[in-house]
Amino acid sequence: MTHQPVTHPKGTRARVLLTSVFGPYAQDDAYGSRSINPMELYHNQVTRLQGVFSPRMFHRSWGIMMIQENISAPCALLDFPTKERFIAELKAHPYDIVGITSIIVNIGKVAEMCRIIREVSPGTTIVVGGHVTAIEGVEQMADADHFVKGDGISWMRSYLGEDPSAPVRHPDIVSGFGHRVMGLTIPRGMGSTAATIIPSAGCPMGCNFCTTSAFFGGKGKYLNFFQSGQELFDVMEGAEQRLKVDSFFLMDENFLLYKKRAMELLERMEKAGKSWVLYVFASAHAIRQYTMEELVRLGVSWLWMGLESPRSGYDKLQGQDTIELTRELRAHGIKLLGSTIVGMEHHTPENIHDEIDHAIAHETDFHQFMLYTPIPGTPLHAQMKQEGRLIDVDLADIHGQFQFNFQHEHISREESKKFLDMAFWRDFERNGPSLYRICRTTLEGWKRYKFHPDLRIRRRFEAEMGALKNVYGGVLWAMERQMKRTNAAIGTQVRELRHSLFDEFGLKARMMSALVGPMLWWSAKREQKRLAKGWTYEPETFLERRNWAGDAL
Repeated sequence: MTHQPVTHPKGTRARVLLTSVFGPYAQDDAYGSRSINPMELYHNQVTRLQGVFSPRMFHRSWGIMMIQENISAPCALLDFPTKERFIAELKAHPYDIVGITSIIVNIGKVAEMCRIIREVSPGTTIVVGGHVTAIEGVEQMADADHFVKGDGISWMRSYLGEDPSAPVRHPDIVSGFGHRVMGLTIPRGMGSTAATIIPSAGCPMGCNFCTTSAFFGGKGKYLNFFQSGQELFDVMEGAEQRLKVDSFFLMDENFLLYKKRAMELLERMEKAGKSWVLYVFASAHAIRQYTMEELVRLGVSWLWMGLESPRSGYDKLQGQDTIELTRELRAHGIKLLGSTIVGMEHHTPENIHDEIDHAIAHETDFHQFMLYTPIPGTPLHAQMKQEGRLIDVDLADIHGQFQFNFQHEHISREESKKFLDMAFWRDFERNGPSLYRICRTTLEGWKRYKFHPDLRIRRRFEAEMGALKNVYGGVLWAMERQMKRTNAAIGTQVRELRHSLFDEFGLKARMMSALVGPMLWWSAKREQKRLAKGWTYEPETFLERRNWAGDAL
């Protein structure tokens, strides 16, 4: 499946179209889209039951953006097209190669796009990449010429006759777009705009359910694009200048695991006086390699950490007291997104309540809950297949937010969804909206570091407090009025936090709260009515051309 074919006859003169699958993405359709599985990371699997308080945004298809940046052939990138827009692009230009990227649930759309290409442009070579290639028998499901698993940059370079081992150039990627809070759209250039930087792909920890780890070689393996802190610093500084950002989402499955590179980056940041804000993924044992001071100096503001279960036995936990760790991180102003698996092998209807309560006790600012899911290509899927425990369900429903796709020893398929929803509801009920939690943690960090002797650190916390003292007082005002009717205890906590903001920032914070709050209260009520009627959001379509010189090629 991943063997390297001979070079395309046109080499770097071949015209390439790279595309994601067509929409819609948050509606049930004939090709596998599901309303329960929208193209929104947070609203899909983190804050899905928080209603109007769920932060809404989309993220670009970073993989094909990386490929486009690293080939010299004329290349168009079509991201989030409609079916009609995809057909129009095929008809508008004679493409020699069309590359389609997809996750497993969208195999129906991949098959339809291949059919369309054969009909509209029969001489075009079709290449399919992404997690969809992990499906056993995918070659019989979609009429493509090549299925590429793993590193698409080196594969496409080789196919075009270029050096597959040449240094990787990083594209400019804005982390998210289409931001909406409580029914209001945040204009471009405002809010928490960050640049996405991808230092590596895969994860050496090799958890048995992890699709990313399996896709790039499994346990002990990963694909490193930037080996040193200096290389990473150069990429980040370039993005800072071109995108006018000082925040970076480092899309690396376990960024802090590679301490040498992280400390080299810190050295360069301090030398250059950079007060950058970093959003990173890290395992508990990787985090414990650092002191809190080192994390703060590095600019770590947000951590995505796998919690799984205290009885899971995964290497990344290694007996860590994760509740104590999360409490310590929050005290230093570091926001946390905890990730917990529901329905692991040891879970039963009797003990799963305690396991969920343990997860909620971490009081993370965000909490992702996912069903234990054997996804094609993972060791867990291979194990379940060997044991004869896989259930024959539509591939479009294997995404961890619906029901089991395997026979669990203790929990039925129907019960799995009930327990998953219960986890989300309990977290929301006991800990409140994530928007409230990040305000609380940010304020804690500000109070701790506002007089820090290092100017670089003070600047970073001052920047993070900007939105909190100017806008979030209004968010809390509107939230308080909603929560006091549905959850009085959380409503009281929100009120106390809002008054803590007033104590800290005085009249300006009070004025902004009085000005912004009623507007957000009105927009939140309107949004509630929309959502109740089945309102969904879809990402806008992007078309970007590189190395393009018209049609005379």
